[in-house]
This record gives sequence, C-alpha cells and structure tokens, in this order.
Amino acid sequence: MVYNTNMKYVRKKRFYTRIIIWLVAGLIFITPFAFYASRLIQIEEEKAAAPTGLEYVANKSTDPSVSGNPVAEPTVSQPLPDKVFIQVPFTTQAPLVNWDALHEEACEEASLIMYKHFLDGSVIASPQSADNEIQSMVAWENQNGYGLDLTVEQTNQMAKDYLGLNNGRVETNISLDNIKAELASGRPVLVPAAGKVLANPNFTDGGPNYHNLLIVGYDKDGFITNDPGTRKGEGFRYTFDNLFTAIHNWDATNILNGPKAYLVFDK
Repeated sequence: MVYNTNMKYVRKKRFYTRIIIWLVAGLIFITPFAFYASRLIQIEEEKAAAPTGLEYVANKSTDPSVSGNPVAEPTVSQPLPDKVFIQVPFTTQAPLVNWDALHEEACEEASLIMYKHFLDGSVIASPQSADNEIQSMVAWENQNGYGLDLTVEQTNQMAKDYLGLNNGRVETNISLDNIKAELASGRPVLVPAAGKVLANPNFTDGGPNYHNLLIVGYDKDGFITNDPGTRKGEGFRYTFDNLFTAIHNWDATNILNGPKAYLVFDK
C-alpha cells in the first residue's frame, strides 16, 4: 500500500508540474504578442488625438456619373501656400466678339477648351481657332443630345467623349480649402456658378443666369480666374466669399438650388 500511495503522489506531482510548465511556456509565448497588440492600440489612439492642421481628402466616389476615372487623392496635411497662380491659355466664349445665342451659352465649352490646352501644354493660336473649337464642340453636343446648360457631371462626360479627357474628377461637399488644395497641386478648377451672384462689372444685364469659369490661382485677396464671360476675363479676380457663394451646379428650376461642386482633371 505504501508503494501505491507513493506512486500516486509521484504521478500527481508530475501532472501538476507539467501544467505549470505549459502555463509558463504559454505566458512566455503570448506576452510579446499581447504587448505588440497593446502598443498598436496606443499608437492609433495617439494618432487620433494628435492635431493634423488642415486636411484635404478628395472625393473617392466610384460612381461613374461623378468621376470618369476615380482617383484616390492623398491627404494634404501641410499648410497651403499663401498664393498660387497657374498659367492657363485664355479665350472668351465669344472669341470673335459675336455674342449670338450660341456664344451666349458657350461658357462650358470655352472653359473646357482652356483646360484642354493647359493639359496639352499648347496655346490658343488665335480668336478664330478658338471660335472654330467652340463651334465644333457645340455641333457635337447637338448631335449627341446635350442641352444648352450642362451640369459639371455632363461637362465631365463631354470632356471624356469629345476631348478624350478620361481623368476628370467631380467633387461635391466642397470648401474653400478644397479648391485651394487643388490649385496648390497644379490643377485649375472648373466651377459652375450662378452668374448673377458673381460681382463682375463687365457682365451685361447683371450676368448670365448660369455660368462656368476656371479658377487658376489665389492670393490673400481672393481667387484669380480665367472667366470666359468677358473679354477682360483673363486673370479676373473675385473675392473668396463672392465666388464661393456663387458656386452652384446647374438646376433647371432654380440655379440657387444647385449644389456646390467643381471639376478638375488629374494629370
């Protein structure tokens, strides 16, 4: 009986010893991973709490009606420059000073033509060549069911189908800093606007109901534009508040109901 009792004791001791060894080994194995996971959580919490200054994240929508070629733009966390100016060829929407019905509605076409020449690194050779480009584009639109006034989404689609610009990007829910960030990245910004809200003394009858123009820069005083609505539109300046207030996408019932949006082309 003594022998059996001793054997039971030895076996029990060995059993508990093995459990202790496995527990210790498990702790040794798991501890580094637990520490690593804890540190990752701590790092993420520190990132969330840290101030980042100005942040601009471009719309990454994959809706083809919003962007012909969705681009995941990087977050811009550094301060924006005090001033930016992008040299973009200029034309009015009536290059031959013929403000007939066609040219009165040609601001979208003129804005796209300026943008296309900028992307191509080419010049607008003459008023006659600009007018030829406008009339050819309008003729194509008429053949393809476009109306007189286009939303920025339709303008983007036309740029893709007619001009071969597949890298258009429409942004909504925009801010002044969004526009400035695009300009600081070297991208002119095509904006739709309620023309009568724009403070431009060169407009007749208070300006058009709906208008399109290019923003090509800014400084401390406001935005610098290529506004095709007037022969004095090259480098025309609007205050930040005035131009941003005027930005409205096309709305046939009331232009002031149109949401804020813009169109840029990624190089």
